[in-house]
Amino acid sequence: MNVFVFSIQTIPDIDGARRLFDLHGLSDEDVARAVFHKRRQQANTELLRHHLHKIVAISAVLVNDGNFKVWSLGDKQSTELDLLQRFYAGIDRYSPILVSWGGSSFDLPVTHYRSLLYPVKSAGYWGTGEADEKFRQNNYLSRCHSQHSDLKDVLSSYQQASSINLDEIATLCGFPGKMTLDDSKVWETWLAGDIEAIRNYNECDVLNTYLVYLNWQRNRAAIDQQQYLKLCQRVREQLLNLPADHLNEFEKNWIDL
Repeated sequence: MNVFVFSIQTIPDIDGARRLFDLHGLSDEDVARAVFHKRRQQANTELLRHHLHKIVAISAVLVNDGNFKVWSLGDKQSTELDLLQRFYAGIDRYSPILVSWGGSSFDLPVTHYRSLLYPVKSAGYWGTGEADEKFRQNNYLSRCHSQHSDLKDVLSSYQQASSINLDEIATLCGFPGKMTLDDSKVWETWLAGDIEAIRNYNECDVLNTYLVYLNWQRNRAAIDQQQYLKLCQRVREQLLNLPADHLNEFEKNWIDL
């Protein structure tokens, strides 16, 4: 079984906002201020609607055939189109179990809307059995199917009032949680030109999500305690062997409860 844990990071779609709201002539920062202000007036929040989020990073954990990998798709110069093509190509290639924290309500709808801007295709992701019979009973789009596990939804029993953020539950479980940035600082980090910090932050997010997923798999008896410890140890060893300071730091901040 292939498991693909994913998370996206976004900034305001400045060019799109200029066209939609006739903000031509304003700087990027002023366009962002305008759309944030408009959103606050509409809904008392600066979280923009899904179609106005431009994807700047997609990070993932891939587990298959006993192998473990954590990385960010593409490179620091990758365009939104390149990131989306790589994301959906991976799904078509591996037909994985998708795992996310809040993916059903945010990450996936954003990828859906943003993909409409480009010639991005994925028969595997969008398939519901027309071309491949196996997706009729279990696909990525149906809420009650298990091809995508949104842990935020599942663990809150699909109740918004009982949902919590990833950082808090990961920290309670002994995992590092959000060590550096948080989502509210992604835009200012982008403006500072530090896409590497955004990608590193996102990689820590998918690691936290994967480790919470392992706890949930243990709870539902998909793995036993011995398997759980073995899988966690594999992650630790991989992180220590990677030439990446943020991943080494993640391992050091991981507490054994």
